[in-house]
Amino acid sequence: MHIPMRIEQFRILIAAICVALSSVTAAAARGPARNVILFVGDGMGVATVTAARILDGQNRGQPGEENFLAFEQFPHLALVKTYNVDAQVPDSAGTMTALITGRKARQGMVSVGPEALRGDCRAAAQYRLTTLLEEAEQRGLRTGIVTTTHLTHATPAATYAHAAERDWESDADVPEADRTACPDIARQFAEFSHGDGVDVALGGGRAKFLPVTAADPEDTDKTGQRLDGRDLIAEWLAARADRRFVHDRPGFDALTDSGQVLGLFAHLHMEYEADRVGDIGGEPSLAEMTRFAIKRLQNESGFFLMVEGGRIDLAHHAGNAYRALTDTIAFADAVAAAVAMTDAAQTLILVTADHSHVLTIAGYPPRGNPILGFTGDEDDSGVPYTPSVMPTVPVPNSRRRNWILPTRTTGSGRRIPWIWKLEGVKRMVVRMWLRMRSAPAPRACTESWISTNCTG
Repeated sequence: MHIPMRIEQFRILIAAICVALSSVTAAAARGPARNVILFVGDGMGVATVTAARILDGQNRGQPGEENFLAFEQFPHLALVKTYNVDAQVPDSAGTMTALITGRKARQGMVSVGPEALRGDCRAAAQYRLTTLLEEAEQRGLRTGIVTTTHLTHATPAATYAHAAERDWESDADVPEADRTACPDIARQFAEFSHGDGVDVALGGGRAKFLPVTAADPEDTDKTGQRLDGRDLIAEWLAARADRRFVHDRPGFDALTDSGQVLGLFAHLHMEYEADRVGDIGGEPSLAEMTRFAIKRLQNESGFFLMVEGGRIDLAHHAGNAYRALTDTIAFADAVAAAVAMTDAAQTLILVTADHSHVLTIAGYPPRGNPILGFTGDEDDSGVPYTPSVMPTVPVPNSRRRNWILPTRTTGSGRRIPWIWKLEGVKRMVVRMWLRMRSAPAPRACTESWISTNCTG
């Protein structure tokens, strides 16, 4: 089931899921759904899905347009209207709060009602919203969280934590005056008291759990970020005898079939899929983590699992279409893995995005044109351009164009501009340098908030 849908409708659906787990049939012909898997492609808007679909097909030697990502073949499809209570353009904290609690929220706040203001520690404690994961734990179901970001990042955090500020991931991030009254997000995970605790949690962000005096187990030149001296990983392990912690591929591969698992595979965020093969510790893929979580969570009572493709969003923020699209493909692979491992009569799978991003597809490229290549056309200045456009740098005149760039050859023999391999700041420098190098004679321009007028 591929969702985006209206938040109001999603609220009804979430409520129905909670009941379906114990009593109500998910489909009259198939009986009650026992398990729920919620996939969230962070920042995965319609254009991102389209471009990733094409790239996935082209990576396999097809033209690309006729391709389908795994979740695009689900039987139901809808669109969502996204906004926060106080923001026209929403962020992941407010949107995930809406998805996991059924209540629209303020920007930057994690599973806290809109009655509280962002950053108001004490009001946030008063207006906590119960999450679907908390309800599942209280009903005796197994629960899991899988992400490629920090485990304490906004989307995964909203499943188990309540915070007036999404950035309060460790105590070092919380204003000193609020540290006692408002525990940071990592601490809330370690002290999570619903049911018997989260059964599987896989992602990145070891730094948020370790003190500044502790060296990271993989990146030994780095330390934790906590100022309170607490090792939350050790505390989490000590709370139950059957708990296991892993931080690398050997540890992940050696896990047995019993007990609760915390896997933190990176000091901060996990690698982009395009870079994962070079990770020192050998990070598992999103699909591998999803398979592990499903296998570990399956039982007679049922389970709830949230899986986030979190770095789709971060690649967009960095202005990096290549990595955003490859992470979207990896996200679709994780959905395919879940479908292969579950029975539709027993497990409800929902796939959605929490919000979109600025990527768009433009021009008139022919069928099968490399989605990260050039269109073969030129703009009115004779400059070739790419079909995938990510407007990260304002151009101080009326012309909006992509510049000729050095290219690289992919494994399938297609050539794509190197610009899509660069991170945000570097990419902006390249674009600015090319603008200076290729720009026509300077013109006199006056700018206002609504328009740019140039002469010369």
